[in-house]
Amino acid sequence: MKKRICGLLLTITMLACVLCGCSLPSGDKSDTAVASNTPVVLNEVAHSIFYAPMYVAIEEGYFAEEGIDLTLVTGFGADKTMTALLTDEADIGFMGSESTIYTYSGGASDYAVNFAQLTQRAGNFLVSREPVDDFDWDMLIGKDVLGGRAGGMPEMVFEYILKKNNINPATDVNIDQSIDFGSTAAAFSGGQGDFSVVRVYLLHL
Repeated sequence: MKKRICGLLLTITMLACVLCGCSLPSGDKSDTAVASNTPVVLNEVAHSIFYAPMYVAIEEGYFAEEGIDLTLVTGFGADKTMTALLTDEADIGFMGSESTIYTYSGGASDYAVNFAQLTQRAGNFLVSREPVDDFDWDMLIGKDVLGGRAGGMPEMVFEYILKKNNINPATDVNIDQSIDFGSTAAAFSGGQGDFSVVRVYLLHL
């Protein structure tokens, strides 16, 4: 049953934008059908514009039409989303694959299983405290950068990009990994760091 739910959720999420103009005839909907829907709790790592197709599907009632009574919860961090999944507080978690790897490597018997790729690229941005007219990655050498939680996907992607540009993350840049990724924007706004890795969030659905 859980695999069936996962499959349905993936299908509806990926097709949400395509199905925007579609709906079931009013006669096919009933209070009985809604009452019999399967409850699913989905914990998203962040409330982000990159999950827009899912929000469209929720607002347009596509999950309900497919027999799913969806409850959306924001975890504010992959570690918290994974914890919710492993403790049965959530049925499905939207998060980076690194959390699954860490859980499996830690010897957990009831580890999570990745079954979909929801975003083609990392939805992260590098922002500067001072205006930059002609950015070059060498500008980061010797600078303080808020990278996010050590071992988190934003931090790992950032280090990968630095290496691709012949910059050593360990010696050429001062990366602060002590701040949870969900708190880096507030820390940067408060005056910490010359640059920060950030993600676009949605404040309201």
